[in-house]
Amino acid sequence: MKKIVCLALCFCLLLPSALALPEMGPLNAKSAALYASNGQELYSMNADEPLQPASVTKIMTMLLAMEALERGEVTLDTMITGSEYACSMGGTQIWLEPGEQLSLDDMLKAIAVGSANDCAVAVAEHLAGTEAAFVERMNQRAAELGCTNTQFINANGLDGMGQKTLTSARDLALISCELLRHPKILEYTGIWMDSIRDGKFTLANTNKMLKSYQGLTGLKTGYISEAGFCISASAERDGLSLVAVVMAAPTKEARMADATALLNYGFANFCAYTPPDGLLEPVPVTIGKSGSVMPRMEGGGSIIVEKTEAEGLETRLDLPEKLTAPVEAGQQIGELSILNGEEVLLTVPLTAAESVEAKGVGDLFLSFWNAVLAGG
Repeated sequence: MKKIVCLALCFCLLLPSALALPEMGPLNAKSAALYASNGQELYSMNADEPLQPASVTKIMTMLLAMEALERGEVTLDTMITGSEYACSMGGTQIWLEPGEQLSLDDMLKAIAVGSANDCAVAVAEHLAGTEAAFVERMNQRAAELGCTNTQFINANGLDGMGQKTLTSARDLALISCELLRHPKILEYTGIWMDSIRDGKFTLANTNKMLKSYQGLTGLKTGYISEAGFCISASAERDGLSLVAVVMAAPTKEARMADATALLNYGFANFCAYTPPDGLLEPVPVTIGKSGSVMPRMEGGGSIIVEKTEAEGLETRLDLPEKLTAPVEAGQQIGELSILNGEEVLLTVPLTAAESVEAKGVGDLFLSFWNAVLAGG
């Protein structure tokens, strides 16, 4: 089933046709990347260079915590106990006392807002038993997300004994995009000031761009002397959600200037397009308990395109005439392509929005018998 629709749309993406895009201009950092939150790369500079992320490491810690929440392994009311080891972290912290308990909700506030190293380790120990076991999960999850230059050594980004966490701007962007698939996290990363311990301990967000950049939603800053100033900054305007990663900027001011420049570039040159209603139609399913399945675009309901490519684009759907049950939710069942003339600008997988189980023998017999009766 192929369907081509002409679209006059506001839409962006960095591909060979993006040569017409204006120059970004010089940045202060050693490495940078700009991504749409659906995982599309829009700009990069030395984005695969392994560098230290400092506390931006905590985006992976928060991701694993949000995934554990989603699986029901913990709740926001789950009490987390500070071990002697977690309380010994130093650096930015809330001065957990050994044996002190805080809810996961307060721990996430402390990590996202106050960049608390002690809380990051306490959450890691609770979720995996030990920080070392949690770090194994961090590295495994990074590999699953396609990160090729990442090696975590702890849950908070501090230097270890003769070791240091290394990652890249591209890898941090991929992790950040995955974290944004859990919108609950923005309820923490967007906090400017709050308190924990029944109001006795005040938290002030280390991400000062929350007050200076329109639409900023998070995510995490980082600094240690060897890493320089780092940030993964997320922002949303007019339905377009972006992530700007800056690594090894020389000063706080340079970090903010670079993140601002990246986000401004993204919002000026790109925008989100959502296919019109009716473009995606249900695909019939034979011998299924449901007669059809709805396709959906992998990575969310929107695509990012260049504003300069807005006129004359076409959308092509490549879907089968029918599917045979069983169909698994998330199973790829087709593709959606965006074309400029004959040039394919972007291809997005189309997956099944839900599972469709195959009919059992009894169901098939009943269907057959009903068909016989209807015909007779």
